[in-house]
Amino acid sequence: MKQAGPYRSIRTAAVLTVLMCASIGVMRGQQTPPAAPAPNWNVGPVTFSGLIDAYYSFNANHPASRNNIYRNFDVKANQFSLNMAKLTLEHNPEPIGFKLDVGFGRAFEIFHATDPASSDLMRHLVQAYVSFKPANAGGLQIDFGKFYTSAGAELTETNLNWNYSRALLYANGPYYHFGMRATKPLTESFSAGFQLVNGWNNVEDNNSGKTMGFTTGYVKKTFSWFNNYYTGPEKTDLNEGWRHFYDTVLLLTPHSKANFYVNFDYGTEKLPVRGSNDFLGIAGAARFQVTDKIAISPRLEYYYDKDGFITGTAQKLKEFTLTGEYKFNDSVLSRLEYRRDWSDQRVFERGATPLATKNQDTVLIGIVAYFGPKR
Repeated sequence: MKQAGPYRSIRTAAVLTVLMCASIGVMRGQQTPPAAPAPNWNVGPVTFSGLIDAYYSFNANHPASRNNIYRNFDVKANQFSLNMAKLTLEHNPEPIGFKLDVGFGRAFEIFHATDPASSDLMRHLVQAYVSFKPANAGGLQIDFGKFYTSAGAELTETNLNWNYSRALLYANGPYYHFGMRATKPLTESFSAGFQLVNGWNNVEDNNSGKTMGFTTGYVKKTFSWFNNYYTGPEKTDLNEGWRHFYDTVLLLTPHSKANFYVNFDYGTEKLPVRGSNDFLGIAGAARFQVTDKIAISPRLEYYYDKDGFITGTAQKLKEFTLTGEYKFNDSVLSRLEYRRDWSDQRVFERGATPLATKNQDTVLIGIVAYFGPKR
């Protein structure tokens, strides 16, 4: 049977999402009570914040494994799932500070899946670093420990992103590093940084070499441009054949109710003798703030894994996502999301048959409750 094309699915999802947002707005039409005074999330010099994030995902392929292929972090299909629960303790460097993120849930099992230090303790320490910011160093800050990567347009916490599911570029890039990083503003708009870390997604190194990271950020009122380049050996017990990874994000903020980004990645893993494994991807997304409570965010991606190094299959992979958001208040939001993934290869599971089809359609509803100072 001929399957429905991606554009028909996109149109259907658009209608469903708009209707969902409108319906929730009607149901929530009762008068909003006066806002309570802002709570104090500080205990002495330490600031507390956190979140609870859960979802239900329906996969039209009804995979027997009950997994959504190529997803981060909405990996579980046709069931309710806890994505993450996270508590953050933070003290601004004045001149010494720290940040500690403690997390639980399926997301952090995926987050640490390839880390040689795969103990339960390390899996729950999402970030843990000490910061030093000298008073007379022109804004220089040095961090040491485990921290999120600088690469990519998306962040780890769902409420800080436009969509519920993470992009292919997020899923296939680095999540975190362990080592040292330094950042410094050079002008009012431009900053630069350097990182020396163990590698990708590893607290304990898998070889004796180190990875270097170079970062820049140029921030203006209506646009921002970020560049990240990581290079170093990533093979187990081998320092030959370096991985090179370039990531750039252009964020456009022309209006408070309409924002856009374009994210491009290119990576190559050099083989010890000759040749390389190459991969690249590009994503574009938008966020339209329809009302104070309702937002709609489409995203479209193309990912080319030329040699199958990242996904396990040489393929051209694409995805379209349409997310409707309803914000109940400053601490709780819900999202209804349609997503279609499709490839030029049969890589998706259907029923009990793996590698049965070239596409995957999912519908998800998620809710995130979060507390702490608003960034």
